[in-house]
Amino acid sequence: QAQLEESGGGLVQAGGSLRLSCVVSGRISSSRAMGWFRQAPGTEREFVAAISWRSSTIYYADSVKGRFTISRDNAKNTVYLQMNSLKREDTALYNCARGNGYLPSRAVDEYDYWGQGTQVTVSS
Repeated sequence: QAQLEESGGGLVQAGGSLRLSCVVSGRISSSRAMGWFRQAPGTEREFVAAISWRSSTIYYADSVKGRFTISRDNAKNTVYLQMNSLKREDTALYNCARGNGYLPSRAVDEYDYWGQGTQVTVSS
């Protein structure tokens, strides 16, 4: 099995930045896409960003496009989410997830392993 651990969340003022990290350990399969999702209280989990194994294909949710950047370092088994110009509506629990295959997806059921999440809170 693979284990995913997120870090980097916290409390930040609107307009600020945070960088989330997700380290994958355990039984790691190569060539998997990775994704970031988020869930605010009382809402469904929503897609944020996803990246293919070689970083050649990247998807973003419209709500974060131009503000967030997903990247990965395969040598470190780590995926990142740089979040700039944060808004109050970005407040949520952010989870990283490992894709079922090589190509990224916006669908929750295309991911097989999930981390516990890291909380991001944006104040006005």
